[in-house]
Amino acid sequence: MTEFGSSHPEPSQAADAPNAGDVFRGIQVPESAAGQRIDVYLTQLFDGYSRQQLKDAVQQGGAAVDGRIVRPSHKLKVGQSIRFRLPEPASDDTIPENIDLDVLYEDEGMVVINKPPGMVVHPARGNWTGTLTSALAFRFQSLSDIGGPSRPGIVHRLDRETSGVIVVAKTNAFHLGLSQQWHDRQVKKEYLAITAGTVDRDRDLIDAPIGKHPFQRDKMAIRDRHESSRVARTFYEVLSRHGRFSFVKAMPETGRTHQIRVHLEHIGSPILCDRLYGGHGEISRSQLHGGRTQPGEPAVLNRHALHAHRLKLRHPKSGQEMQFEAPLAADLQRVIEILRE
Repeated sequence: MTEFGSSHPEPSQAADAPNAGDVFRGIQVPESAAGQRIDVYLTQLFDGYSRQQLKDAVQQGGAAVDGRIVRPSHKLKVGQSIRFRLPEPASDDTIPENIDLDVLYEDEGMVVINKPPGMVVHPARGNWTGTLTSALAFRFQSLSDIGGPSRPGIVHRLDRETSGVIVVAKTNAFHLGLSQQWHDRQVKKEYLAITAGTVDRDRDLIDAPIGKHPFQRDKMAIRDRHESSRVARTFYEVLSRHGRFSFVKAMPETGRTHQIRVHLEHIGSPILCDRLYGGHGEISRSQLHGGRTQPGEPAVLNRHALHAHRLKLRHPKSGQEMQFEAPLAADLQRVIEILRE
């Protein structure tokens, strides 16, 4: 076992090559960490370890503050001295794959991607390859591991069929800073959607709680006063109308699962080709023009028409307000062009 006397590691630099079982002594709590849980603070210091790993290590007696063994929920005070033993490193379940990525922005702590439709964000049952995390693991040497080995760098997520802007953290410190902004609802999100059905009002606020669907496990629903219900608000504005279809800008104030999809279905205008909430998964040019699909006619869209268009947030390090924008995906742009014919 290696003893590190009077050490005060900087975030992500606790040692040149820290090993499992290494003990760090004299980690002084800086002013910036006052009031933080010890497991959260340790996550900032040691890249290569997920928060759950470090939390488990503390729970098992691996951390002492001013000589006293503490629990993961212990709140730190300025000037306290931490002694901590590193746990076994995480095994990386993500298999790197050489998949092209459309990078909108990159710096030392974060990267912003324009996610294509059809790409799953992280591995899950039935989708072990071709994921965004596999592409990220191949392209970038260092990614945040707060989400665990199967979700490196993932701060938030988009549904498989949703295209557009997604932010990825390279370091744990950036991950925590970005996650806090999502938690505090400081991130401004703007989506573009094509709906099947004319939206009556030019703009409005949909304020309707969302909870688990009473019968279908993979769906959410508008549910008032249910134990699973949570406040959900989406402001929308109609950009253009095309017969039975509308082109809509949606700005969710909250971040519930399937929120925009559920809210637009709630007002009678589900997102076009939304299998789960609209009932149809594809559409042809003839159908867009009000007719029937001709024999052998291909679909012009076979995924739900939702695109994460713009994201505004503060840079976790500089505090500067930043805006990232992904142009409307080509398949959705094509649908708009057909509707304008």
